[in-house]
Amino acid sequence: MTEELANIKKIAVFRALQLGDMLCVIPAIRALRHQYPNAKITLLGLPWAKDFVTRFKDYFDKFIHFPGYPGLPEQHFDEEGFDEFLKLMHKEKFDLLLQMQGNGTIVNPLMFTFGAKYVAGFYNEKSFVDSPFFMPYPNHGSEIRRHLLLMQHLQIPDQGDHLEFPLSKQDQKDFDELLLPVFPKNYIIIHPGSRGRYRQWPPKFFALIADYCIEQGFTIVITGTKEESDITGELVKCMHHIPIDLTGKTSLGAMAILIKDAFAIICNCTGVSHVADAFDTPSVVISMDGEPQRWAPLNGKLHRVIDWSKHPHFEKVFLETDTLIKNLLAPKD
Repeated sequence: MTEELANIKKIAVFRALQLGDMLCVIPAIRALRHQYPNAKITLLGLPWAKDFVTRFKDYFDKFIHFPGYPGLPEQHFDEEGFDEFLKLMHKEKFDLLLQMQGNGTIVNPLMFTFGAKYVAGFYNEKSFVDSPFFMPYPNHGSEIRRHLLLMQHLQIPDQGDHLEFPLSKQDQKDFDELLLPVFPKNYIIIHPGSRGRYRQWPPKFFALIADYCIEQGFTIVITGTKEESDITGELVKCMHHIPIDLTGKTSLGAMAILIKDAFAIICNCTGVSHVADAFDTPSVVISMDGEPQRWAPLNGKLHRVIDWSKHPHFEKVFLETDTLIKNLLAPKD
C-alpha cells in the first residue's frame, strides 16, 4: 500500500446498488479487509443492504443508509435525509472513502463533500479526478475484476476472485419451514424475474425449458419475489407439467440454500446468478442487456451465459441447457 494509506482506521465503501452488484465487489472487499484487518469498514448503500452487512459481518462493521442523489436511479432522492447524511459523514471522519459505484460521472464530485481524509475510486473523461488514488474506469471485462483492479491500483493484494454468500442458522430454519418435497441435486430452479422488464427472457421460453427438464427426470422449482408473481404465473400457465411454485415464499437466505443444493439454475442475468456462482451451482444465464462480459460468472464451463442481444434464438438456450445437463450427468473418469 502507499505510505499515505498505511495507517487507515476508518473506511467507508460507497456502493448504493442491488444484490448482484454487491456480490461482485466482495472479492475486492475481501482484499480490503485482509489489508486492514483492524479497520472499521462501513458500507454506504441502499436500505436493503443493512441485512447484507449483517450477512457479511466478517468484512463490514457498520451500515449507513445513503438517501439517494439526483441522477442515481436506484431510489428516490430524500433531500432532507441527505442533509442529515452529510452531517453524519463529517461526524464519522473517515480516513478513506472508496467510490465503488462506477465510472464516477455523477458521484465523484459528491464523494469530496463527505469529509473523508482520502478518497479513492474510478473516473472517466467526464469525471476526472486529479489524485493518485483514482484510476481510469476499466470499461471492459468482469465487474469482479474491475474492482480488483482498483485494489491493485491502491497496492492492496487481491485474495482471489471467487464470490461468497455466507449462510446462517436462520437461513436454514427458513428453508426447513418450506417443507419442500425435494432432495439435493434432484431439482432445477427456474428464476424468470429480474429488475427491469427489458432484462427478462419471455416466460413462455422458460416454460419450454422447464418442461424439458422435467422430462429428463428433474423436479422444477419456480422462484421469484411476490412482485414477480405475474411473470412466474405466466410461466406456470405455459407449462405442460406441474412445477413447485415458490413465488413470494422464500427469504433471501432460504433462496440461497435452495440454490446451493440445486442441480442447476436457469435464470436471467440477475442477483441469483451471482449467488449460484458463489456456491458453484451450475447455471444457464440469459443476458438480455448486452453486457455478458461484465456480469457473467467467471467459470464459463460451469455457467453457460447466452448473449440474447447477439443470439436471440431459443434453440441456443435449449442447446446450452441440454449440453450442461448431459455433461453434469456424464460418468466421471
